[in-house]
Amino acid sequence: MQRKGGRRRDTDGRDTDGRDAEAVEQVLDELYATPPSAFVSRREERAAAARTAGRKEDARRVHAARRPTLAAWAANLLTRSQPEETRRFLELGQALREAHRTLDAAGLKELSAQRRRIVSALSRQAAQLAGEAGQRLSPAAQREVESTLRAVLADPEAADRWAEGRLEVSLTPPSAFPSGTAPAEPARSEPASRPRPKSRGTASGTRAKDELAERRRKRQEELERAEQEAERAARHLRDARAEQADAQESLRRSDDELGRVRETVATAEERLRAAHEDLDRAERERREAEERGRTAADALAGAERDARASARRVERLTGRGR
Repeated sequence: MQRKGGRRRDTDGRDTDGRDAEAVEQVLDELYATPPSAFVSRREERAAAARTAGRKEDARRVHAARRPTLAAWAANLLTRSQPEETRRFLELGQALREAHRTLDAAGLKELSAQRRRIVSALSRQAAQLAGEAGQRLSPAAQREVESTLRAVLADPEAADRWAEGRLEVSLTPPSAFPSGTAPAEPARSEPASRPRPKSRGTASGTRAKDELAERRRKRQEELERAEQEAERAARHLRDARAEQADAQESLRRSDDELGRVRETVATAEERLRAAHEDLDRAERERREAEERGRTAADALAGAERDARASARRVERLTGRGR
């Protein structure tokens, strides 16, 4: 409903006056477009602003945002800066996944060639955008961008995450995605022939292979979990280092400000000392002037007495002569 002063309320009673520049979604978009080196300080600034405005839940969400890696930030920058190319890239991923599902060998081969060209071009473009923003991508970081782009093509969930523009870490494509050729067609069964019964040795060998494959699968899962844990630990370490860098920067600014205040105080103290000296000098000169005034007054009184005595003597002498 309309409130006085042109403000409105939504259904849960919150003000929605159109000045929604600090809405939490917009703040998160801004954060993930911010270079990683400035992410933590910007995040704390925006969270503090939300807390000051009384939006505790928004402040919690903003504070929970994790600092992206340089490669993840570059991938975010790419989707935010190139919306049309992003749309076409997502459409290519859909076509590739459909071709893989339908075993369209010709279509898959053509689309895979496009994939390689576009992934390479987009990764170079991400590096260029990062450079223009003052952040140089190392070869390793650029490879992580390429890995993210391949994951976007292979996995619809990864595509959705990338399109949102808030990646925290690079994405890894699934190993089952085609590398450029269609998967082999399954062997056709011959209806006229009956399957031969497996010998005991063949069955034992099959079980051994199955057990080996199962052990390999478990090791691969353990490796993937370990890599994920290592990535999370590395991300937390980067965040902690960023927090420490921000704290050190705040301490440096505080030291600079303290130094400036101390200089101001020292200057003021020097001026006060000089003022006291001027006051002491003025009081001393006033006392000396008062002393000179008293001496002059005494001299004047003595001179007046001498003048009166001389006048009386002259009068007496003048009277005798008559």
